[in-house]
Amino acid sequence: MRSATSIRLQIESQLARKVPSALSPRARTIRPVAPTGIAALDEVLQGGLPIGAVSELVGPEGSGRTSVALSFVSRMTQAAKVCAWIDVSNTLHPESASAAGVDLSRLLWIRCGVMGGNARPSPTRGFVLPEKYLIPRPAKKGLHGGGFGPHPRDEVKGLSEAVGGFLRQEIPAPRSVEPERRVGKEREISAQNPSQLPIRNKKPMVPDKPWSRIEQALRVSDLLLQAGGFSAVVLDMGSIAPEHALRVPSATWFRYRAAAEQSQTSILLLTQHVCAKSSAGLVLRLEPGDALRDEPTVFTGVAYRVSVERERFQPTSGSVIPLRKPAQRETNASWQSRTPWAGRR
Repeated sequence: MRSATSIRLQIESQLARKVPSALSPRARTIRPVAPTGIAALDEVLQGGLPIGAVSELVGPEGSGRTSVALSFVSRMTQAAKVCAWIDVSNTLHPESASAAGVDLSRLLWIRCGVMGGNARPSPTRGFVLPEKYLIPRPAKKGLHGGGFGPHPRDEVKGLSEAVGGFLRQEIPAPRSVEPERRVGKEREISAQNPSQLPIRNKKPMVPDKPWSRIEQALRVSDLLLQAGGFSAVVLDMGSIAPEHALRVPSATWFRYRAAAEQSQTSILLLTQHVCAKSSAGLVLRLEPGDALRDEPTVFTGVAYRVSVERERFQPTSGSVIPLRKPAQRETNASWQSRTPWAGRR
């Protein structure tokens, strides 16, 4: 009687052209991990977040997503690695990031939808830089400025309109037989002091649409992943409502997953609802933190809880796959963050 090994080899030899290694288990891909700096979370993840994959941190505001991301970026920058933080809603606090141990000189902070100090919006472009940040234009030297100026025909252009405007200001226009138009009171006020106009005549400000900032963040993410050189890229969409974040097509997250595998970049996606789905190698569900009050009237910290909702690449002890189902490991973790005035407990 032939053994099972010889029968398996015979079947695989017959199906070698159609199905290579039909009965041999496929080798599992084990990804390296990087520690987050939170001991309880690293113990559950058996080392930390995967490198070269998309890790999604899901939870409401105040659940500790930013704290986990800052701790991970802090470990990366302290190891002399460069990271990027794409801030979709402009919620990152640089002072808090520095207090968490992040080396700001190795962090690229990208603020989406934020205009410069004196930048004015343009209908065709997002914003225009102030003149002080631009190279000054060379002065045009005309016939009276020395050197060779432009053609006299170009210098005369606009002269007739200027002279006509000057004459209209100095010499009153002759009265005609047509009835004179009465200028409204509001027009006279706007000519003297525009701030005295009633509110109903002012155009309402158009609110900033979240999708424009999301689209800008996705374009920036593509550029960073194509350029390479970043060990970690954090895409912070935690303050975006789920109905806007879920508009991102699945092909975008699949493209980020392929780019992360090629460049060995750890992508951290902070959201309120699961968006990357099957493209995410790790999904962590964070619950709202509970306030710690060791003293009756003093806030002393926050207690966080996290659970592993999905882990695509689970580390194994060896290459041998056991026949029996192994014991399930712990998928929940909890830790506390203390305020500086609380001291050590």
